[in-house]
Amino acid sequence: MRVIISAAGTGGHINPGIAIANKIKEKEPDSQILFIGTNRGLENDLIPRAGYELKTIDVYGLKKQLSITNLKHILKTISSRKDVKEIFDEFKPDLVIGTGGYICGPVFYVAIKRKIPTLLHESNAYPGKTVKLFSKKVDKILVGFEETKNKLSGCKDVVVTGTPTKIKKIDITKERKEQILSELGIKNNLPIVLVFGGSQGAQKINEALIELIKNKKNEKYQIIWATGTKQFDIVKENFEKSNIYINSLKNVKILPYIYNMEELMNISDLLVCRSGAMTITEISIVGKPAIFIPLPSVSANRQEDNALVLKKIGAAKIILNNEVNGENLSKEIDEIIEDKRECIEMGKRASAIAPSRVEEKIYNEIVKMFN
Repeated sequence: MRVIISAAGTGGHINPGIAIANKIKEKEPDSQILFIGTNRGLENDLIPRAGYELKTIDVYGLKKQLSITNLKHILKTISSRKDVKEIFDEFKPDLVIGTGGYICGPVFYVAIKRKIPTLLHESNAYPGKTVKLFSKKVDKILVGFEETKNKLSGCKDVVVTGTPTKIKKIDITKERKEQILSELGIKNNLPIVLVFGGSQGAQKINEALIELIKNKKNEKYQIIWATGTKQFDIVKENFEKSNIYINSLKNVKILPYIYNMEELMNISDLLVCRSGAMTITEISIVGKPAIFIPLPSVSANRQEDNALVLKKIGAAKIILNNEVNGENLSKEIDEIIEDKRECIEMGKRASAIAPSRVEEKIYNEIVKMFN
């Protein structure tokens, strides 16, 4: 099988594409897989690192406002179809897969014109622009949530598979947990709140955490906090202006980035984070309660819709981005952490929607397309 996968921009689009590619190669080692992306996003690091070839095209997400820059981007995106045609002519794909985002626009335009079998995967609870644009034209759509399927009525073939993720639920021994916490300078006698905002960080979450910690609201729990690599120094300097040094903070470990996220998610009692589709899936897999601060979106409340999937079943709480501060975040954390029984129940509710055998389900749907 010769497969083209269009995935670009963020890990939320790229990592599912890589997971699908890995499953295809596992099942059919002779398969040839080529990724199409841009020369600007994380795909330039993640895809070659995963061992796949990447071809790039000059394509952009379209914005509503009229400007010379936006007009140029529209023209480049339209002209990128020529590059896609050349890639198709050379590679001769049997199947074209997309994981959402603007990169899918020119790729799927060409694939559909040439009547090449097409499959889209949508991770978010609310379908993105590209998925909605091509929803009635592609051969199959795979979605991460049942809620998404309901928003794609009238499409040919929509299947709920879940979203592939690297994070798994793992049993961590008492000795390993103590080792992890010791390396972080964290004790083992207080609940652990894990806070992160993605690789770039989340300014509003960081600002709320600074306020919470300065007011010493975390006496009853410990915080492991990834600020994001670009915001670590900003956070550090903010504390130092108040003569507070991050390495001497009580019950707090501040990091620019977390490399052992799977382990930390599994040993934490509560997560405070954004609500990207991948994060929602990971939290359901590890079975933890969460407080979500959704990233606002101009076009649609995608992260808020994602967060509602867990809030509706009593597994999470939501604080809107423009409302979050140290006081209300502290209040929500206290309510969950202090009720140990409810904290555990929230985690169990999250586990109830955890997808299973996601990659296997996706591969089976691919096979059906050729039977």
